[in-house]
Amino acid sequence: MTAGSGSTKPLHVTLFSFGFKYGIPEDINLLWDVRFLPNPYWVDALRSRTGQDKDVADYVAGSTPGKEFLQLIEPVVLFFVKMNSMAQKEELHLAVGCTGGRHRSVAVVEALRQILQKQPIQLTVFHRDIEKG
Repeated sequence: MTAGSGSTKPLHVTLFSFGFKYGIPEDINLLWDVRFLPNPYWVDALRSRTGQDKDVADYVAGSTPGKEFLQLIEPVVLFFVKMNSMAQKEELHLAVGCTGGRHRSVAVVEALRQILQKQPIQLTVFHRDIEKG
């Protein structure tokens, strides 16, 4: 994937997780609601952990719906990055939300990070609500 002709700067992609209960972020290009995925909050051993922890990530992304979602979303994300690069856009903001922004959205963002790190882009990843109650 190459940026449009004459472009010298790679597309800057910001990928972040958030919790819907803290509000929908502004200035985003695409938003995915992953509240349909299995919720680690309801598992006592996982509740205090985050989607950055392997056991939580496995619970979310390793579940049947998690695997299917990631398989479906990967080509969409790559296509969107490619088209925005070709259009010489400077920035692309991708958001993933769950209820509290601590488990499911974080796990999905971390999985998407692995996909996007292989692309010729400038990638910023953050988890807006990971530390909130």
